[in-house]
Parts: sequence; C-alpha cells; structure tokens
Amino acid sequence: MGRPKGWTSERTGRAPMRSPGRPQVNQRQARRAFWDLIEAGLSSEEAAQACGVSQPLGPRWFRQAGGMSPTNLTPLSGRYLSLSEREEIALLRAQNFGVREIARRLERSPSTISRELRRNAETRAGMLRYRATVAQWKAEKAARRPKATKLAQNNRLQAYVQERLAGTILDDRGKRIAGPNVPWKGRRHGRRADRRWGTSWSPEQISQRLRVDFPDDASMRVSHEAIYQALYIQGRGALQRELCACLRTGRALRVPRARTRQRGKQFITPELMISERGPEVADRAVPGHWEGDLIIGLNSSAIGTLVERTTRFTILLHLPPMAGHATGVRIKNGPASAGHGAEAVRDAIAVKITTLPQQLSKSLTWDQGAEMAQHAQLRIETGLDIYFCDPRSPWQRGTNENTNGLLRQYFPKGTDISRYRERELDAVAAALNGRPRKILGWRTPAEALNGLLSDAQATGVATTP
Repeated sequence: MGRPKGWTSERTGRAPMRSPGRPQVNQRQARRAFWDLIEAGLSSEEAAQACGVSQPLGPRWFRQAGGMSPTNLTPLSGRYLSLSEREEIALLRAQNFGVREIARRLERSPSTISRELRRNAETRAGMLRYRATVAQWKAEKAARRPKATKLAQNNRLQAYVQERLAGTILDDRGKRIAGPNVPWKGRRHGRRADRRWGTSWSPEQISQRLRVDFPDDASMRVSHEAIYQALYIQGRGALQRELCACLRTGRALRVPRARTRQRGKQFITPELMISERGPEVADRAVPGHWEGDLIIGLNSSAIGTLVERTTRFTILLHLPPMAGHATGVRIKNGPASAGHGAEAVRDAIAVKITTLPQQLSKSLTWDQGAEMAQHAQLRIETGLDIYFCDPRSPWQRGTNENTNGLLRQYFPKGTDISRYRERELDAVAAALNGRPRKILGWRTPAEALNGLLSDAQATGVATTP
C-alpha cells in the first residue's frame, strides 16, 4: 500500500518534483567549466572532454543554449549550500549525527540544515532519505526563477519585430513574392544555396527604429541582444528558431568571439603578415613585388593571377583539374583534384617566376587561402619573400583585385575556366599587358616593364669597372 496523496508535499514542505532519472553529479559546475572553455575558443567536443563529461553532451549543451553562455551559471555566493557541503551533510547524517552537530561542523545555522534535510530529501522509496546528488538537483531546480521575456509578454512588440525580421517581400501592387522554398533544417544555409526571402532587418535596425516609430511609447522598446536571445535560446518563447534564416548570416547558432579569432590559417605566422612587409613595397618605387590570387569558376575550376605592383604586368597561372576530378573519386589525404591545391599553385608560381629576371622576383603578397599552404617550399624554390594579407582585407591587394575585375571580361563568374589551355591564358595576359593604363601615363604594362628592365641593364653596364 502506497503513501497517501499529498504525503510528499506535507513532509518536505514543497510541491512534488518530476524525477529526472539519475541526477547529474554537480552539473552546474561542469556546465560553468564547459562555457569557460567555449569562451576560450575550444570546440564543443573539446570543451566537453576537458570538463569531464561525454563528448556528445557538449554539442547538445551548445545547441540548447544557442551558442550563448547561460546567465544562470554564475557562481553561487556563500549564502547557499554547495555540493561539497551537501556531501558532508549526507555523510554525517549516515553516521547518525544530529542536526545541531552537523550545523556546528559545517558552521551553518541548525535551521538551514533542518530545512535542507526536509526539503531536498529523496522521496522515491516512500520515505525521506538524504542523498547529496538528489539534493543538489532539487536545489538547482527550485532556484530557477523563470521570467517571461518582454517579447513574449507584449504581442504588439512581438508582431513588430517579427514583421521586420521575417516579413514578406511585396511588389509595387502589394502582391506577395514568395521567393525560393527553403525548408528549415536547424542548420546554417549551405554554400551557394537558396536563402529564405524576408524583410530581413537586423536586430539592431529593429531596436533603433522602435524609437523613431514609437517615440512616446516606452512599452515599444527592446534591445537587439534580447532579439538575438529570443531567436537562439530554446525555451525563450516569442520568436521561433527558424527565423534565424532571415538574419544576414543565416546562422542557426551564435559563434563565440574566441573562435572567430582563431580562424586564421595554421601555416601563417606573425612574421609573414603584410605588416612586416618593407616600406619600399608600399610606395611602388622598386619593381619586383607581386600580388596574387585565384579566380574561381564553375565546377571548382580556377586560374591563378600574378600582378606586379609597379608596372601592373599580369601573369596567368594554368591550373587544370587532375585526372580523377570529373569522377568525384577522392584520394584520402591526397592533393586537391580540382587543380588549385597547395602543390599545384606552388608549382605553377615557381614555373612562371623562375622565367623572370632576378630583380623582378622579390616578394609575393597573397590572401590567407589554403592554396598557399606550401609557401615555405615556394620560397626555397624561387627566393620570393611571401606575405599574407589580414583576414577579410582584400584592399591590401588592391592592384590584384582590380586586375581580377578586368579579367572577368574574359572569364565571367559562373563559367567553366578549366576549358582554357595555357596558350589561351597567355594570350589573354598579353592582351591585358598591351592595354594602355592611365596610372602608367598611358603606357602599357609591357612597355613599363621593358623600360624598367632597360634602365636596370643600363645602370648595370655603367657601374661595371
């Protein structure tokens, strides 16, 4: 015969709690350690392993929190009992020590110990038994103070935010334009994939516009951070998670700042950054300093571009796909079959640069692409000093970017560049080098380069004893 209804509430002084199964041991401390490691830049799996929980649990915590550290994991003050104190209470209770003796040893009030033994005791067996892990779980659950968000309470504000974030696109007649049908999969959109069409105001734009549209209504105010939390954190209500697709990034989870700082390539060291490049390169006074990049076409086809900073002389690199690229069969840890991997780019640059006079092969500036992972070997083979631009800073190779724009006349975006042979690329480069340029006083890059070579030869002959 079981206990009468209401026995648990009568004995413990609180409403019954749903059993969590086997309670987690000190989950609060583990979660706090997990998010500290996330903020330090570790991945979810690495952070889970480092704080002593299973690897699958880390990504689950990360997704549930929307990539944001929960605010309820702040360290407890000394006012509340800790897990270690509850373990001490359980041990002393098992040794039949009284409430006052336990309180004296823990330097706590007897009423605190009495209330702890009553409220947080285990009741599943039909009797009150005190266990530290169960008590810790009950205390953490009772300490939660769920507060409805402003967006969840104010329907008018919620409708305003949602309309400007995910509102429909209308034509000049007010008719809805649906755009592509993009199902929400809980993940960020893929590369070159359709995006959901919407009004797509940013949370900051929405937050600031409220002050303009409702200058006298204080209830129509919400911060952009509150909008982000309503989108990313499960259980916040108000806004549905799939509305993340209307953000410009399309991210399903927020990315910790420490991770974005670690996105640089591992083969790049501080001494190779563009800030270490000599001043003679920046003022274009000395020839022989090049800028390089790739032009990408359809089906991962690509060609390489090299532009000399002083004369704007252009060299095109032939990067044909490898034999197995069309079949889609990839060799594990093998070279990039598309033809513009690190080995292919290194060899193509070395072939072209070694045909130039030594005074025209001083340095090369590239972006932080993986195709330059073998820059050390390239430097040994050619003698070029290799430098890398800062992330997302194409203007640091402005000459090359401008030249790539000119080359798009011959190699438009969305076309297959692999169909062109080296002979055809050399012909395009010759045509570009034969165009008069305003920056060169209407001389062509070929004429400017020949003039520099002639001056260098004349200076060399004049100084010969």
